[in-house]
Amino acid sequence: MLFNPSRDQARRFFITCWQKHQQGLQLADLEAIVIDVLMAHPEYHVYLSEDYIDRDWPPEHGDSNPFLHISLHLAIAEQLSIDQPAGVRQLYSQLHAQHGDAHKALHDMLECLGEMIWQAQRHNTAPDPNIYLDGLRARIKLSR
Repeated sequence: MLFNPSRDQARRFFITCWQKHQQGLQLADLEAIVIDVLMAHPEYHVYLSEDYIDRDWPPEHGDSNPFLHISLHLAIAEQLSIDQPAGVRQLYSQLHAQHGDAHKALHDMLECLGEMIWQAQRHNTAPDPNIYLDGLRARIKLSR
């Protein structure tokens, strides 16, 4: 069975990770990855409470959804750990080398991953990894 949490379950997981971190409790592997992402994003710390479980961040208002952002970081961490889609790890390495900064490279990946997801939603199709990989390749070429 695949792990497929609801929006609220995912948000509560991030909040619980943050609470455990603040209390100095031992973290499971995935929780530690979440904390690494959160430490790179102090601007999101304020949202890590039950007060924000139901909040929406509509993009048309120029808002950035912190929970979505964290989720995309986790998706990319998983992709890099297993090199799926094939070749993504090498493309990340190239972006990292170009930027000289791992987090900037990851944000390039986030934008490309978001574009792939948006295209799939827009066209009511399965996500196309070629859109994602082509977006990464284009960013590498633009940065040279």
